[in-house]
Amino acid sequence: MRRRRESSVISQIFVGSCIAMVVIFGLYLIADKNKEEVQPVVPQEVEVVQETKTEEQKIEGKVTPSPSNPNIKVEYSSKEWVTHGGDYYNRRYSILDQITSENIGDLKPTWVTSLGSGAEPKYSGEATPLVVDGIMYVATGANDIFALDAKTGEQIWAYEPDISQEMDTVCCGWTTRGLAVGDGKVYAGLLDARLIALDQKTGELQWETKVAEWEEGYTVTSAPLYYNGKVYTGVAGGEYGIRGRVMAYDADLGYEVWRFYTIPGPGDINGDTWPDNDSWLTGGGPVWNTPAVDPELGYIYFATGNTAPDLDGSNREGDNLYANSVVAINAENGDYVWHFQEVHHDIWDMDPANPVVLFDVEKDGVMRKGLGQAGKTGWVYFLDRTDGTPLIGIEEKPVPQLAEQKTSPTQPFPVGDAFVPQGVFQEDVDKDLGDEFEGQIGDIFTPFWEEPITLKPGPAGGANWPPSAYNPDTELFYVLGNDNYFSFARQEEEAFEEGSMYIGSIMQPVSNAPVRGTVTALDVKTNKIVWQQNWDAQAYSGVLTTKGNLVFVGHNDGRLIAFDAKTGDQLWEYMMDAGANAPSITYEINGEQYISIYAAGNALAGSKHGDKIYTFKLGGTLPEGQVIDGSVKEKVDVTEETEGETVSSDFGLGVYTNSCIACHGDQGANGHNGPNLQDSKFAENRENVIERITNGGTSMPSFKDTLTQEEIDAVADYVLTVISPLGK
Repeated sequence: MRRRRESSVISQIFVGSCIAMVVIFGLYLIADKNKEEVQPVVPQEVEVVQETKTEEQKIEGKVTPSPSNPNIKVEYSSKEWVTHGGDYYNRRYSILDQITSENIGDLKPTWVTSLGSGAEPKYSGEATPLVVDGIMYVATGANDIFALDAKTGEQIWAYEPDISQEMDTVCCGWTTRGLAVGDGKVYAGLLDARLIALDQKTGELQWETKVAEWEEGYTVTSAPLYYNGKVYTGVAGGEYGIRGRVMAYDADLGYEVWRFYTIPGPGDINGDTWPDNDSWLTGGGPVWNTPAVDPELGYIYFATGNTAPDLDGSNREGDNLYANSVVAINAENGDYVWHFQEVHHDIWDMDPANPVVLFDVEKDGVMRKGLGQAGKTGWVYFLDRTDGTPLIGIEEKPVPQLAEQKTSPTQPFPVGDAFVPQGVFQEDVDKDLGDEFEGQIGDIFTPFWEEPITLKPGPAGGANWPPSAYNPDTELFYVLGNDNYFSFARQEEEAFEEGSMYIGSIMQPVSNAPVRGTVTALDVKTNKIVWQQNWDAQAYSGVLTTKGNLVFVGHNDGRLIAFDAKTGDQLWEYMMDAGANAPSITYEINGEQYISIYAAGNALAGSKHGDKIYTFKLGGTLPEGQVIDGSVKEKVDVTEETEGETVSSDFGLGVYTNSCIACHGDQGANGHNGPNLQDSKFAENRENVIERITNGGTSMPSFKDTLTQEEIDAVADYVLTVISPLGK
């Protein structure tokens, strides 16, 4: 059934796209280079070639265009912040140096704007603002999009997409990581798997394209990439058994130009890394991050997510490419170029979600085209971006085996340092877990089956989505990491059902265990730690670095913090009114440098929610009486009263879905930061549950200021009677 549906969709894409393009241009047909799809048709005088890695190739007297665009220069970010990663390389570095490590003590807020969107518990504020021509563009966790005057914070326009609030295929909280700007338009990938383009000046909708069906588990959370007349986006949903893909769309009209499947099928390159049992059709491979571009080579680079089912490898023997990989493809036609897989045959949900960062560095007297990708494993993988070979050294080493999981005999171990711990040892149990802890412990690649095993770093550890940065002045790579205890255990085999969670086993953080974070600077020539800051909280925001010898990161408690880029010494901080869980940016207007961040909190980080953009400059002063308020939406009362009778369990489910599902998972299991409520003795006691919801816990936020008492009671009753052992 799944194969027939996918074939039907492919046929519709082919036919519809061909008609549109022939009518408009008479030149091109849609391309999909994964071979089961249609092949590209180009103008008659140009011949198709599988690989185009040089500026031009002459075959039988016909010139084949190269994907290379050497005239498109990659400049460091300066007066504007025009892409999600600051530039095409995703370096998140700015050459602005008015604000420095010497004068940062005078950095103060100059405007604060309330967007009036995305402050409810189910939303997470993770977006990077863009600044183009003096206008700031930002999207909230609700996917509402705003244009602001970047000098004053005054709202210019707002766009609210119509997204079904009944969506139940969202893995990890309602969010978006940002926008793209180009060709006079603002582009956004929406959570319900649409790609839209808005007029840059007015915010009016220009076109809308359905990327996939959210009912089948597909979502879009990453910021799109605008490059050379195309808009690129990937899809999320690996926890729902999707078949991942990256697509390029015409920036002007919105039609699909090409598609690259991150899970190859039979007959495709590396399709033999999946068994011949159709598991590749539901194999996962989501793309959580915005690609980087090397115009000179003509390649885009991205990291792919987990296999599906995440934790059960028994039915998908092989390495399972291209899941858990860095992938390079041709920017013009989507052809495969190279890949590097960080975790073979993943059964631990250690998928790389961090954006790929490109950089040029002299190594051993030779300038190298480098690439860094920070993994959930706790390593940064440094590669040569021309061919995907290790830049420093990565060794394949034997790892523990388990026949039932069909584990890979070896895994890649980068030479250098890990930025978080990669195992659980007896001293960890004694220090952090206590005498009540029971169960087995292991290290990063220890397999599991019937007996629970507690490992590090786990699916919430290492580097998650918060972007890393590279500073060419220090030649250091800055990455945020998380140090978590996670337990894994086999559950009964689950059958794939379209639109439902497809995990394969049980994973959960260890209750009451500490959660720690790291801010780390690594030498890109050695992969050795130069400095590291350790926190007793997740490091969950993203990094900005500047020529002023500064590194900016956000903290869950609401602080924006600045470190010395060379030494790691903390130099400055400012406390905001919500969790600082998005990357900051910098730009210049009228000779003054600004720092901005969207502070709105995060469901998975357990931080306080809000809705504000904070902007700073040297000697900044807020206008009298200022906070600029947006059009604040009234809180929706989901209570369904029936003549004074008690609310139904549907009310409790609604509150749980909006406030709890991101951390605790669908039906209380397989969340990313919250314990499994299905086997929790703590959750059998109503007073316990109400107290924890009200006041929070180790990594759980307090909901006393965001939920009414009626909502707290309703969700407690739902947990008690539907999810917990008492209700079974």
